[in-house]
Amino acid sequence: MRVWGRLREVIGSATGDKFQKFAQSLTLELLLVQANAQLRDLKPRYSLGRVPRHDLELQLVDHDLGDEVRSIRGLSGGEKFLVSLALALALASLSANDCRIDSLFIDEGFGTLDAQSLDIAVSTLDALQAEGRQIGIISHVPGLAERVGVEIQIRPQASGRSSVRVVGPS
Repeated sequence: MRVWGRLREVIGSATGDKFQKFAQSLTLELLLVQANAQLRDLKPRYSLGRVPRHDLELQLVDHDLGDEVRSIRGLSGGEKFLVSLALALALASLSANDCRIDSLFIDEGFGTLDAQSLDIAVSTLDALQAEGRQIGIISHVPGLAERVGVEIQIRPQASGRSSVRVVGPS
């Protein structure tokens, strides 16, 4: 009877919102394990955790500042980029065994990184590409194009048309 009582406690309301939140928190826990593994490679200074008594909210732990806990709302641009990249990679790793996510597209964010963080991010993306994943980057950061094997340049023309040019190894 204890099992049924616990299940009734978890499911809770007639709308099932308590059970939905419980299920989401389990998935979030798995996502955080994967995201923290990615962050250890990207920037071991940080890890993600849940806000106590708020199952679906995240906080950042800064290990270089004595494990200071910070709100994710106050992250710098570079920190947001690295945390977002770690979460995206973690989400891709949570996909079902028969549904591998082989493509990752990143729209900007590289301009917010310092030189060392940019190196780490590009190295991580290079490693993913070496595993057979397709990586697409949309960026205006000078010098980033030289670090990426193939560049697709899109230039506006007249009458709403654009030209496309592929630059790099063929």
